[in-house]
Amino acid sequence: MNVQLPKPVSMLLAGLLTLLPVLAGADTLERVRANNTFTLGYLPDFAPFSSQDGDKASGYGIELCLKVADRLKTELSLPNLQVRYQALKVGEEISAVSSGKVDILCTPTPATLERRKSVSFSIPVYTAGLSAVVRNDAPESLLRVLNGDVAHTGPTWRATVNRGLANHTFAAVAGGVTEAWLREKMRLLGVVATLVTVENNEDGVKLVADGKANAFLSERMLLNNYVAKSKDAGELMVVGRLFEFAPASMALERGDEDFRLLVDTVLSEMYRSGEIEQAYIKYLDRLGGTSKLLFKVYALP
Repeated sequence: MNVQLPKPVSMLLAGLLTLLPVLAGADTLERVRANNTFTLGYLPDFAPFSSQDGDKASGYGIELCLKVADRLKTELSLPNLQVRYQALKVGEEISAVSSGKVDILCTPTPATLERRKSVSFSIPVYTAGLSAVVRNDAPESLLRVLNGDVAHTGPTWRATVNRGLANHTFAAVAGGVTEAWLREKMRLLGVVATLVTVENNEDGVKLVADGKANAFLSERMLLNNYVAKSKDAGELMVVGRLFEFAPASMALERGDEDFRLLVDTVLSEMYRSGEIEQAYIKYLDRLGGTSKLLFKVYALP
């Protein structure tokens, strides 16, 4: 017996059928298998985590992603899997993952509740720390506050902080989590200061070196890297204080548990075998006691 569906219902079904290829494309493993290509997204200005290297990329995060690529070759039976490198701008990295433009974001980044609305995250691969670079001849009052050398109780502390921070110019990379953090802290403390944004970390360090900003805030390892490369390295220093800590992970497509399981399995095996420690030492620094402890915590059994 043939049943004639009402026109609105048939149109709805037709619309749903057109969505099927899109829904299928949300499976990262199937997309990689179909295209024989694994696309690594990265921020080129984030050495030693990720940086441009000719038509490819290099760095701590890139090395970890290449381990994931090796596992994909085995799991998907794709010995000739092509690895493609896609440089991204700060502010577009999350949408690049959620839209499927890239299969994974290799530059480690902190997971936030807002970001989790769009993407998922692997287990942490690094513990980020927010710090600041200043000139060696920076005002003593500013240095004391940035290094935390003020009383930590009562309204006197708040007033002291405000006097140390007021009427200075602070810089951060535009669109990043540090800019948002700075704006919120200035609002909460009622600090009357200027906040300027720059395109990348190199520009931020240069702004301080040229005396156009009193402090540039960014991730501690990035600051150490760019200060070391600066022609004005002898006139700059990264303050000893870390304002915030945050586990940093690789961003993956939201809800894709099969791919997330593969990535977390690779990373956990690297933690247990010591490979991730070797990569850390190669690109970042020697591994301290706290980092070693966190490495044990981050690995899944």
